[in-house]
Amino acid sequence: CFHVGQKISATLSSTGSPSVTLHPSQALHGDIGILGGNDILLALSHSGESAEILEILPAVKRVGAKIVAMTGAAASALARSSDAVILIPVRREACPFNLAPTASTTAMLAVGDALAIVLLEARGFRREDFAKLHPGGAIGRTLLLRVADIMRKDKRLACVNIRAKVKDAILAMTSARAGAVGIVDASGKLAGIFTDGDLRRLITQRRGAIAHLPIRAVMTRAPITVRAQDLAVEVLKIYEEHTIDDLLVVDGQCRLVGLVDIQDLPKFKIL
Repeated sequence: CFHVGQKISATLSSTGSPSVTLHPSQALHGDIGILGGNDILLALSHSGESAEILEILPAVKRVGAKIVAMTGAAASALARSSDAVILIPVRREACPFNLAPTASTTAMLAVGDALAIVLLEARGFRREDFAKLHPGGAIGRTLLLRVADIMRKDKRLACVNIRAKVKDAILAMTSARAGAVGIVDASGKLAGIFTDGDLRRLITQRRGAIAHLPIRAVMTRAPITVRAQDLAVEVLKIYEEHTIDDLLVVDGQCRLVGLVDIQDLPKFKIL
């Protein structure tokens, strides 16, 4: 049952109910020190007569922790010694000899999961709380990662003044190794965007000198933008809906603060 207890304990912890496993043999030699007076010991034994579990019960009671038995025998010594009993009667194991713990351990796992979910709901545990406990998983990335965490800024942000020329925009993109440049006015507010795709189209259409063209004449005005506090996963939705490669990030005053490049998304495991 110890392995079953490990799984139940892991589920409890991952859903907002802190839990650790305590092996009865190790508990008798110091590990019972992890228990406190406000704790609950969930004791698992199908027969309810496991000697090693019964042996630690007096020590658990001296600590002041409550005992909840998960057993298949209501009249067992474990059940009689516990503050509460979760009865899981299993008539027969799946083992042909009715010896190997199979059906009983599966039933305990199911009840353990149910217990975790009941506690989850009682605590008012939310998706956001789940994400905090799973920062490395897909759910954590979906609910925790913000645009501010993935955007390019400072030297990696290509930006030119609206009075600049196309050549200035090209130099800015080259310096920042970016596929787009944000165009801002004198106050730093976003005025437009110019991308490497725009540059290729411009070369094809003009077929002449373009370096000294005013950037304001060829930029895309009122580009799609996001805020630094937006969820990073929302960026992916915008890319999919609008078939673009770069998104500019602005603050509350529409000042340019960053850029999100679709090529950066895989390393953040968003794509």
